[in-house]
Amino acid sequence: MGLKIGIVGLPNVGKSTVFNALTGAQNAEVANYPFCTIQPNRAIVPLRDPRLERLQELVGAPNIIYATIEFIDIAGLAKGASKGEGLGNQFLGQIRDVDAIVHVVRCFDDPNIVHVSGEVNPLEDIEAINLELALADLEQLERKIERLTSDVKGDKNLIPLLEFARTLKSHLEAGRPVSSYPDEDDEHLEALEHELRFLTAKPVILVANVDETGLAEEGPLTGAAKEIAARQGSDFLVLCAKLEEELGDMTAGERTEFLQLAGVEESGLNQVVSKGFAALNLISFFTKNENEVRAWNIPLGMLAPKAAGKIHTDFERGFIRAEVVSFETFEKYGGDAAVKAAGQMRSEGKEYIVQDGDVILFRFNV
Repeated sequence: MGLKIGIVGLPNVGKSTVFNALTGAQNAEVANYPFCTIQPNRAIVPLRDPRLERLQELVGAPNIIYATIEFIDIAGLAKGASKGEGLGNQFLGQIRDVDAIVHVVRCFDDPNIVHVSGEVNPLEDIEAINLELALADLEQLERKIERLTSDVKGDKNLIPLLEFARTLKSHLEAGRPVSSYPDEDDEHLEALEHELRFLTAKPVILVANVDETGLAEEGPLTGAAKEIAARQGSDFLVLCAKLEEELGDMTAGERTEFLQLAGVEESGLNQVVSKGFAALNLISFFTKNENEVRAWNIPLGMLAPKAAGKIHTDFERGFIRAEVVSFETFEKYGGDAAVKAAGQMRSEGKEYIVQDGDVILFRFNV
């Protein structure tokens, strides 16, 4: 499954710079004025995995196919976006299609870069975006309640859903996101989420965009953003978008050295991908043949037949068994023959739960 991440924030906080840095694609206009992004910028980025690259070496396959992640740079949201301010309804609609949200917050002072409200204040900036997302969800839910109120006259089976929708409305009106609803497994919540694609139900990665000095030590602006992330249960990371952009033209060795000098262990892309995978409970498994090695992303806990179906529906329909070896074991023995000779190749059935890093050959018959 492809991972789709939307990058949001107030105008002029560095979203497009972050987008360019993460994707290595200089197709997002960057300018020192609000709303320089109108249409969303999109880029599909391969999820480079050292395990897959090592597997290619061991197998000797000429081709490598990475899993991918799609980044969408969504135009800056202004206060009043849920009511249409700054093309807000259009922008909010674009967020509904993503799996997770990267919320970029400006955490540096620079008199040469305009801030939409006149001063840098992470608390106010984060609250402004959260409010617009919540108001947009509330507006959608209110319309759904109106429809249910009419439909229930002809179908009494809809009464429980209507009552739940009203309860969820009270939850949102109290300033709480859908993601914090106490019974996340409620069947009515799942039904409404599937239909309405609530913005406040999506996992959020709060990104503090700092200058280069902000990477070396945590300043008060970054500290404030970190505290808010912890309070709202969001993942949090710090990056310097300008520094990340400079990494784009470097070799792998140069990037490693540059990051070390900057006191950073991982690039922003790797951090976002790691956080995104964790937030969405995704893992990777690998397949191989004489022509290619390939990575596949699936939800944690998926059974082998369903994982096979990600490759082709026939694989799931005619599933017989999965021949499985962990990447670590495959690397240790260096190839199929040695793995089998050591008795390390496992034959797993329909109840097998695929693990991260599994190298799998699916046997099927249709």
